[in-house]
Amino acid sequence: MPVNWAAVRDEFPALKSWTYLNTATLGLIPRRARAAIDAHFARRDELAHTDFNTWWDDLDHLRRSIAQLIHAAAEDIAFLPNASAALAIAKSAVDWKAGDEVLTLEDEFPNQVSAAAGLEGVRLVETTIDRFWDAVTPRTRMVALSAVNYQTGLRVHWEDRIVRLRAAGIFTYVDATQSFGALVNDLRGHQPDIYAVNCYKWACAPTGAAFACIHAGVRTVLKPGVIGWRSDRGWRDMENLRHGDPMFSDSAERFEGGMLAFAPLYGLKASVEWMLDLGPAAIENRVLELAKACGGDGRSPIVALPVAEDARAIAARLREERILVSARRGKLRISPHFYNDERDVELLSRSMPSGSLRR
Repeated sequence: MPVNWAAVRDEFPALKSWTYLNTATLGLIPRRARAAIDAHFARRDELAHTDFNTWWDDLDHLRRSIAQLIHAAAEDIAFLPNASAALAIAKSAVDWKAGDEVLTLEDEFPNQVSAAAGLEGVRLVETTIDRFWDAVTPRTRMVALSAVNYQTGLRVHWEDRIVRLRAAGIFTYVDATQSFGALVNDLRGHQPDIYAVNCYKWACAPTGAAFACIHAGVRTVLKPGVIGWRSDRGWRDMENLRHGDPMFSDSAERFEGGMLAFAPLYGLKASVEWMLDLGPAAIENRVLELAKACGGDGRSPIVALPVAEDARAIAARLREERILVSARRGKLRISPHFYNDERDVELLSRSMPSGSLRR
């Protein structure tokens, strides 16, 4: 049954006042996610936290929903505060030595560019997608890249590279923050060692909701960034918490350590379940259709348009007309999501300053 995109749009109150084409910065939050968060706090008031243990059951349901969306196992999912925390865990996988290299792509998000920071004697190597394999050397110990580049919109088909990199003993880290929620993400047969997502963009969740999908084959060699009362596999028996060194679980939950950001995660739960109902393929088709109408290549949800004048000035003028886009490295970045429609694209086109696009 075709998706009623007008009904989808009605879930986002901000669209009544704004033409919002800026999801690559922050995604809008649907009514149902806000309602889920409000319901959580209302329940806390009503029950005075007496149902506290059931909150964890709700998050286990969220693990299963995320796993279904990306075709992974629920035990591979760990909730984290952000993707930076996932990258910190990834860096613990390697016994680093002077001369080792971390490989990433040019124009990458700062997280990946700083992946070698703090590792004494370790060098960051940046390359183009066309010369990727030429840049892989015996010194390459980790590859860290984004599924979709935040400023250029380059969509990296990392899936084809994972098997070969793993066979070479190279740790793989993929940041899918600019992909998850907009594009189909299928990890079957090529799951990275760590696949991380900050969910406040295309997943339409509040800040503070993030997760990492951590491959079972590397979990025992990774060092948890946080060790606390939930590090022990028996933490659910709260009347008899373990005192002493934790006995870690085999699941990715071992990396969570302590309390979680329940409110943002309840919001994420509502959004993820909705996306499963709408269908990842239908969402991807809608997003790419709108992005192409904005001047994109039909492969990426992010459109980076070269402009003949200051991109920041153009973005500022559009904002005065309540049209929201971004400027990134001299280009105008447009990022429509499934809640946008053709009227948004038309309004943007009409409002662009004459002669602003570089041909």
